[in-house]
Amino acid sequence: MSSISSASIGIVETKTVNLGSLSLENDEAIQSIELAYETYGELNSNKDNAILVCHALSGDAHAAGFHLGDKKPGWWDYYIGPGKALDTDKYFIISSNVIGGCMGSSGPLSINPITNKPYKSSFPFVSIKDMVKAQALLVDSFEIHQLFAVCGGSMGGMQALQWAVDYPSRVRNCIVMASTSEHSAQQIAFNEVGRQAIIADPNWNNGEYNQDAKPRKGLSIARMVGHVTYLSDAVMREKFGRQPPRGNIKNTDFAVGSYLIYQGESFVDRFDANSYIYVTKALDHFSLGLGEDLSRALSKVQSRFLILAYSSDWLYPPYQSREIVKALEVNAIPVAYCELKTEEGHDSFLLPSDEQTKILRGFLNFSGQDEWQ
Repeated sequence: MSSISSASIGIVETKTVNLGSLSLENDEAIQSIELAYETYGELNSNKDNAILVCHALSGDAHAAGFHLGDKKPGWWDYYIGPGKALDTDKYFIISSNVIGGCMGSSGPLSINPITNKPYKSSFPFVSIKDMVKAQALLVDSFEIHQLFAVCGGSMGGMQALQWAVDYPSRVRNCIVMASTSEHSAQQIAFNEVGRQAIIADPNWNNGEYNQDAKPRKGLSIARMVGHVTYLSDAVMREKFGRQPPRGNIKNTDFAVGSYLIYQGESFVDRFDANSYIYVTKALDHFSLGLGEDLSRALSKVQSRFLILAYSSDWLYPPYQSREIVKALEVNAIPVAYCELKTEEGHDSFLLPSDEQTKILRGFLNFSGQDEWQ
């Protein structure tokens, strides 16, 4: 493992907690919910310094630090740690894996206690609202009555919004990055192409596939389609242009093709096809509305908001963030909006940025009554 700097939180481990039964939005129930999570920093005696970090589609609970033997840190390590934007000398950070996923929390790969076999495609549909409800049980287990902040990008931003709506008195600050109040038809379309690729795989078997004969090709293509939407045209031109394929991947004419094939094939080794379908459906069905409907949905929130958008993000373009800002302003909810000029596309919120660090730190450190800037 590479040396760990003083700015890192060091070695961490993912823990799992059983939170009992969870009733779902569709009136179904999961009898024994397990949630994978990690924590960084210390919970203070008043239990009022906790920040919940919510991950995106393919993320997990490992947001910062290193697992033993790993060469790379968690997916948001640049922003979580001593002296960083989410300062672990000051805050207690919680990061959990969503239900319906495949990174330790209850999902299609989990054992159904009734049959003693994996749920696979019989796992009940879970919504963003259900994911947040499970997170609330996790927060309850720490006896935390109010979170100092909920923070997330992309699907994580949807979770943060849902937190503010469903638990208004329990969220002091809400940070929504590269996200939306509901998917557009175009956003649903990209996810639908991915799901159809999985379903068309000969190994799909209506979701009842075995782990030694998974729908690898379909999931790989789904990931390739998704990955295209995470990058910008400028980044793809700079990285690949019209160059020939790289590495050992020869069944394509261009470098961008070999890159996407590599991304797809490596994704299959760490993600489950059923979970991909479940989580993308949760994304597509998430809706707080637009216009007046969104204003009504946000009318009872009590948080301060920071909304971050990125100029080159064409998956969740800035106009969708501005819709959220407008609905908050209609309700006289304190909100700061920043549109960062980037060339990295949707993935910008995940990448190291001194400007983003400054914005996050400034918002979290603000404790006065005047308007934050």
